[in-house]
Amino acid sequence: MPAPVVSRRRLAALGVAVVVAWLPLSLAGQVGEASSVSVRADDLRLANAQLAQEVAVLQDAAHRVKDSRFIAFQARAFGLGGPGEIPFTLAPDASQLAADAPGSAVIGRTADAAPRSNLEAWLVALFGPDR
Repeated sequence: MPAPVVSRRRLAALGVAVVVAWLPLSLAGQVGEASSVSVRADDLRLANAQLAQEVAVLQDAAHRVKDSRFIAFQARAFGLGGPGEIPFTLAPDASQLAADAPGSAVIGRTADAAPRSNLEAWLVALFGPDR
């Protein structure tokens, strides 16, 4: 049996067939990679928009906290009201502030000489101090 002879023409046709088969596979990989990058870019755009919205909310909260009305409101929570204001609590079982708690340094300056019940504090707040 004679050995098969491979001519240059058949070898060239085989080479062209390999290149023609490889080209669509290569392009399919490129298209798949491009679509995955496009999806990733869309996800990043969405995450960026969400982060921008969160930053806007936090900036709004920061502006609100720096407002003098909010600071005065929070100061009243620690008994640091104005000169004509009478401090009182709403909770009947409100515990005393710890010695190192925020606002505890002012308790000595704003607390009454004799402790009052919450009812008495409300009556004084509504009708003024006893005369």
